[in-house]
Amino acid sequence: MSPKGNTLSTIADIPDKAGPKEWLGLAVLALPTLLLSIDVSVLHLAVPHISEALNPSASQMLWIIDIYGFLIAGFLVTMGTLGDRIGRRKLLLIGAAAFGLASVAAAYADDPALLIAARALLGVAGATLMPSTLALISNMFADARQRGMAIAIWVTMFSVGIALGPVVGGAMLEYFWWGSVFLLGVPIMGLLLVAGPVLLPEYRDENAGRLDLTSALLSLVAILPVIYGLKELAKDGLAVLPLLALLAGAALAVVFVRRQRTLDSPLMDFRLFRNPTFRTALVTLLLSMLVAGGTYLLVTQYLQLVGGLSPMTAGLYLLPAAFALIVTSVVSPIAASRFRPAHVVAAGLVVSALGHVMLATADSTSGIAQVVTGFAFVYGGGGPLVALGTDIVVGSAPPEQAGSASAVSETSTELGMALGVATLGSLGAAVYRAGVELPPGVGDGAGDTLAGALDAAKSLPAEVASALADSGRAAFTDGMNAVGAVGTLLALGSAVMVAMVIKSPPTGVGEEPATGDEPLVKAAE
Repeated sequence: MSPKGNTLSTIADIPDKAGPKEWLGLAVLALPTLLLSIDVSVLHLAVPHISEALNPSASQMLWIIDIYGFLIAGFLVTMGTLGDRIGRRKLLLIGAAAFGLASVAAAYADDPALLIAARALLGVAGATLMPSTLALISNMFADARQRGMAIAIWVTMFSVGIALGPVVGGAMLEYFWWGSVFLLGVPIMGLLLVAGPVLLPEYRDENAGRLDLTSALLSLVAILPVIYGLKELAKDGLAVLPLLALLAGAALAVVFVRRQRTLDSPLMDFRLFRNPTFRTALVTLLLSMLVAGGTYLLVTQYLQLVGGLSPMTAGLYLLPAAFALIVTSVVSPIAASRFRPAHVVAAGLVVSALGHVMLATADSTSGIAQVVTGFAFVYGGGGPLVALGTDIVVGSAPPEQAGSASAVSETSTELGMALGVATLGSLGAAVYRAGVELPPGVGDGAGDTLAGALDAAKSLPAEVASALADSGRAAFTDGMNAVGAVGTLLALGSAVMVAMVIKSPPTGVGEEPATGDEPLVKAAE
């Protein structure tokens, strides 16, 4: 390849193109992404069944759902650093084995506390998977254009998992017990353990510094008190203990940041945040995943508890949203080759805002068409951010900091999803508790969750039962309306922020590269 213009270039400067083995390796790396997205979607479908079988409190149910995401977010940076030291493939395979074992433990848990513990183990194991897969993709695909395509495929598998999860999980919930949904991970992890050593190369940083265990602990203990405080404030209002937890978490976060600034090999390099493109893309990913997590939780319950659908049918009704996400995820890189990626992402966020408006104005008696359509707009509008956001973050960092940028990006995504379940899920629960009207003598469980109210209604006289069920469904829908309103504001605010700050030019995907080494997304000056 000849140089272009005044650019001095040699054949040695041109990155090697990935071959068939690398693309087969990408298929293997897509398995953990597929599994984690399936795991999220089937768990939300299983919530009513877990409530009936284990009778957890509202707080326990939220912990069952979100402890997984919290521990993934808390350990992602640590695991990314550990992978640099012991080998990224080795860490991936260790995590796959641990994930499979923890999935079996979750499937057969017979107590809410045991299920929370199993979900926590799944979170720690899951934290080994995501940074390892993305880092290996960066290593295997040196050519920027191929790397962009590989990341787009990797992200699309998340969308495919969301599409498959409701159908496969709904069918399993229809014919088997709730724990069967966790067993989906066992064969997927088994295939990864068999194919990984054959198709995936090993990469480690021979010059990596030591792993700072104090920083690893601080990164975790700074997150959990904050989440606890937010959940309890949403549940019971202002109280001393939740406020103290928030302050403790914030103080520990400050200690963590200061420690990173003094280390030669920090867990998280905060110099990356000086770049406005990196900072804006990261915040947008966090907010969008926050809204997605809370919205998905409420919509899946609405379809079953308010709409009266079976798990299988509810899964089928979620397919339009999943397919919309897949289509927009695939189309977005093409659009970004003609328009600024920020404009593509911002346009998608506006579409998501329209979907949130539909969720904010739905009611418990208007049918499920508006909710399904609104949810499809929410997910379809998020496709551009899903497809382009990770590469914008990684592309805005210097090449030598790409691994650190990948870990921070994954942390933002997972933490946003977990925060969405905790904060928006708690908001929906708080609105429900304030609005439901309980007849005399009905237990507190009916006032905590709609599943509890519908269960209590089974033992009441017909007229009283109908009134309780109607009140519960209306109160739950009010909670979903509140979350839809919050989602509208966050989507529109993020769209404006992205369009104004991120200045990356069109990527030119699909054109013949001049030198073969241009970044897929160039950082803003």
